Formats: sequence, C-alpha cells, structure tokens
Amino acid sequence: MNTQQICRKASSYTKRLLLVLMLAVTIDAVANEIEPGIMRTPDQRFENLKDYPFEPHYLKIGKYRVHYLDEGPPTADPILLIHGEPTWSYLYRKMIPILTGAGHRVIVPDLVGFGKSDKPASQSDYSYQMQVDVMSELVSHLDLTETTFFGQDWGGLIGLRVVAAAPDRFARIVVSNTGLPAAAGIQGWIGYPLFKLNVWLEGAMTLEELRSNLTFPRWVAYSHYVDDLPVHELMKFMGAQNDEAIIRAYTAPFPDVRYKAGAHIMPYLVPSQLRENEEAWKVFEAWEKPFLCAFSDSDPISRGGERAFLTRVPGAQNITIEGAGHFVQEDAGEELAGIINEFIAGREFGR
Repeated sequence: MNTQQICRKASSYTKRLLLVLMLAVTIDAVANEIEPGIMRTPDQRFENLKDYPFEPHYLKIGKYRVHYLDEGPPTADPILLIHGEPTWSYLYRKMIPILTGAGHRVIVPDLVGFGKSDKPASQSDYSYQMQVDVMSELVSHLDLTETTFFGQDWGGLIGLRVVAAAPDRFARIVVSNTGLPAAAGIQGWIGYPLFKLNVWLEGAMTLEELRSNLTFPRWVAYSHYVDDLPVHELMKFMGAQNDEAIIRAYTAPFPDVRYKAGAHIMPYLVPSQLRENEEAWKVFEAWEKPFLCAFSDSDPISRGGERAFLTRVPGAQNITIEGAGHFVQEDAGEELAGIINEFIAGREFGR
C-alpha cells in the first residue's frame, strides 16, 4: 500500500469516526427529550448517590412526569416537604429518616424542572402558578389529609399557596428561610415590573462578585443573566461545603444547560404573583391551626423574613436555628427534623 492509499484510507477512517461522533452527539441531544421541549434526566445520573436510598415514585401531571418520595408508614398522617431551587428532594435526605423514625409518613416531591421530575427546556414554560398547580394536583391525587407542611425557599412560596388553596387538608405549617411576597392595589400591579427593572439595573455579574455581596436581588440577577448556572459552585458556598459526593448529587439532575431552564428562571419569578399571594394571605391571617417559623440565623437571602409570618398569622410561633445558612436542611437537617417532630407532638414554641 503506497503513501497515497494510506492517506486516503486514513481520511476515510477519519470521516467515519467523525460521522459516528456526530451521530452520538445528535442522539445525545434528543435521547432524553421525551417530547419536544421536555427533558428527562437519565436514571443513571442518580445511581449510587450518597445517603439517598429512597424508592422513586412517579405521577403524570399534565405534560410532566413528576417524581416524589413516599417514605414511612402509608397510613400515618403525612408530612409534605417541598424544596427550593436549584435543589431537589436530595436536600431532605438527613431529615427523612428522623421523621419516619417518629412514625410519620413523609412525602417529598421534586418540582417540575428539578430532581427526577421532567424539565421543560424553555424558560417561558415555567411560572409560579404552574408549580402551584402541579403540587396541588399531587396533594389531591395522593389524597393527603391531616398533613404537616414544611417549605423552604421556593418550597415555601409554592407550598403556602397549595395550603391556601386546600387548607382543610393541612393540620399545621412549618416554614424556614422563605416568604410569601404580596401586595394589593397599585403595588400589586406595578411591583413585579419594578422588580424586573431592578434586576436589569443589577445586570450580569460573576460568581465572585455575587459571593462578595450576596443579596436576593443580586442572586436573581446572577441566575437570570449567567449563561450556564454553575450548580456545583453554588452549592459549595451555599450549604454543601466541599464534599464532592454531595456536590455530585446536587448536580445529577442537570447533565447540561438544556436541563437548567427552571434553575435559571425561578428566582426571577419570585414576586410574579403579588396579587394572588395577597389573596392567599387572607387564609393565613385567619389561620387557627399551629404555625411555626424555624428560620436560620445566617441566611443572607431571607434574613428577617419570619417577621411577616409572626405579624400576620395569629398565634404563629418562632424558633431560630443557629449556625445554619440558607439551606438549613443541609446545615442543620437533623435539628430541624427534631423540631418538626416535637411540633407535631404538641410542643409550644415562643414568639
């Protein structure tokens, strides 16, 4: 075989190799797009995660397959735990065994766009109301009653609306590091446009700039403008320290940026339903069941957020969890689970 033949053969081999690689990339690009515009994280991404031995459950709600955990005695009164973003049900791994160990049934869903739930690839497919509707349907389908609700971050914003829509299903509420932003009248109409203007004024920034001055508006601006949200880096400085096994678990739902539309847009939507939330507050201003604030003392995102609940919810109780940041479940999950158990058992906390 002469030199020219060798070159032609090598060229042919190279072309075939490139074709195979291009085909593999094409298959990867569509293999987990279960419907146009809906991504589903491959199951193998969730194999052998640290301290997450729980059995998955799935429910089709509208266009989306929603994942949830259902642990503990099936006939016991349930505890509903809803996560925020960019986390998923993995955030509750420290709490679930303590809650089930006290005899409770524990339901932990993954929001649409997170965890093992389906993920719309377009940010325009996400809305505050969509998340509320999906979680409400899950509660209705499981026919949860005498339920204890716990929510943190977006878990509180969404879950409190779920409670307000069906208060008879819930026996008590615990919230941590969250809020329910609301306004009536002209403020209810102009509040969100003004918020979006403020985000625009903040503009794009680096992760280092965000770290140097972490506030809620800056967090929204960062997540809105960054091209590819670095979930691994965010979780390192917001709760998971440097345990690579834990970081891998938090990044498992997001093989690449196509799966991160929810993580990018959800912070931007926080004040998008001010008037609807004001209606929900009417339920809580007439609340006669136990209500507990269990905020941490070191959260720059929601610091002081408990005051609204303590002011507006009759008889709301309060406890401060010391030495914990925004993701209190990560920093003090065992302590928080113990508090919830005691609250269900009838312990009275102060104001």
